[in-house]
Amino acid sequence: MGVSGAGKSTIGGRLAHALGVPFAEGDDFHPPANVAKMRAGEPLTDADRVPWLDSIAAWLGERAAWGGVVSCSALKRDYRDRLRATAIDVLFLHLTTSREELARRMSTRRDHFMPASLLDSQLDTLEPLGADERGIVVDATRAPADLVRETMAVLVSAGPT
Repeated sequence: MGVSGAGKSTIGGRLAHALGVPFAEGDDFHPPANVAKMRAGEPLTDADRVPWLDSIAAWLGERAAWGGVVSCSALKRDYRDRLRATAIDVLFLHLTTSREELARRMSTRRDHFMPASLLDSQLDTLEPLGADERGIVVDATRAPADLVRETMAVLVSAGPT
């Protein structure tokens, strides 16, 4: 989880590979209307996000027995609660970094519908993981291999759920 540019797709793909489970790109679950809205520089509303979150939750729920990794901003507690309603044992990996680094990453991306102009709206919407939420917060400027190793260690120490 995290705002656009945090590295969700990069880390998620590597983590899924390390775990030997499927990876899904959360952006692929957005209905065309959401993509068009973001491409036009308009932030999504909570109502816009509901079908997207429900699709992701269904994907996670279908893989509850053997696991899966999906990149998803999951910016608000309510959004994460919606995912947890179907995927009870989900672990959130919150990738964080500075606004400046996020803006730099977003400005160098090619072929992505999310414009850098929406970064501040995402940061304003972001609610960090609560102490009672199953997850870890990591510095997304660290090497991807280190982040994957750290996450794997947390998963191993948590044991089967």
